[in-house]
Amino acid sequence: MPGTAATIGLIGAAAVLALGLASVASASVVGQRVAGAADAAALAAADAASGATTGAPCDRAAELAAVAGVTLDVCDLDGLVATVTVSVRFGALRAGASARAGPPP
Repeated sequence: MPGTAATIGLIGAAAVLALGLASVASASVVGQRVAGAADAAALAAADAASGATTGAPCDRAAELAAVAGVTLDVCDLDGLVATVTVSVRFGALRAGASARAGPPP
């Protein structure tokens, strides 16, 4: 039994490391999901502002954000350029992203 304590310590350290890596991976997935939702909401708002789709630009962005499971926090229009900010709860924190869409300058 001379190596039992060392073995238990090694197993515990491996479990803590695995849990930490899983948390980082989960945060990365949530970040990518929020960024994609922000991009899609900005494109929807820009399309509505240009007349390519019907509806009010920020309403279209809010609809798309809701479908993606995120909250539309900010929607600004400057001519045909839409800038949106969305967020989602991630544990005790909020993960957010902003995106901008419109015609080229």
